[in-house]
Amino acid sequence: MVTLGDYLLVSGLLFTIGFAGVMLRRNIIIIFMSLELMLNAANLSLVAFSRFRVQPDGLPNYHAQVFVFFIITVAAAEVAVGLAIIVALYRARRTTHVEDIATLKF
Repeated sequence: MVTLGDYLLVSGLLFTIGFAGVMLRRNIIIIFMSLELMLNAANLSLVAFSRFRVQPDGLPNYHAQVFVFFIITVAAAEVAVGLAIIVALYRARRTTHVEDIATLKF
């Protein structure tokens, strides 16, 4: 049987991989994907805590899972805006490396 600790271990591993991707990579698209991985790791822990917290009537508490739907909605909007900014920066500078983009002025 899978326990809460197993879910939290996977969530922590995903968050660590995402954090390492943000800190070590230079490509802005990889950094963006790593940020999304960190966000999904947080969502996984929210769902795990929601699933394993049982109410007095014996049913799981699903309030955190509803909150995760809102986070996914905001993440979808973030992806749309973030990719638009990345495409605009690529068209202006012809690069996606972070150190080549010193300022956001065009």
